[in-house]
Amino acid sequence: MRDDELLTVPEVMARLKIGRSTVYDLIRTRRIASITIGRARRIPAHALADYLHAHLEEAA
Repeated sequence: MRDDELLTVPEVMARLKIGRSTVYDLIRTRRIASITIGRARRIPAHALADYLHAHLEEAA
């Protein structure tokens, strides 16, 4: 995964093995950063990595 890569919501769903509404909830609550390009929502790969690192630190 490249740091400058932009992921779609379905790609994030597949990587985290969670549903669409959960991904949008993470975006809405600003736990995962995202950008909008036109009508498309994109999640920077580094934002997903940051979320995972923070979530793992909480669990430890």
